[in-house]
Amino acid sequence: MSKKPSIQRSTGASMVTLKIPKGLYDRITEMINGTGFRSVTEFAVHVLRDVAAGGKLSQKEPGLNEREIEIVRKRLQALGYIE
Repeated sequence: MSKKPSIQRSTGASMVTLKIPKGLYDRITEMINGTGFRSVTEFAVHVLRDVAAGGKLSQKEPGLNEREIEIVRKRLQALGYIE
């Protein structure tokens, strides 16, 4: 049986719990010290809203594309590293 997200009522908006590793939480706590963010939650909401505003996440695979590989190959040939 799956658990439903916990919902809290805060200023009329529904909230859910987002679980992150403790180490990450501690690092963010240190990182936001002295900034305008009052909590890790406030920071996380800010970052996630910023990401979500872009509409979708990039589906691009990490690494070089075929064009970039060809450029590198030609450069290595010009330098005599490959034939």
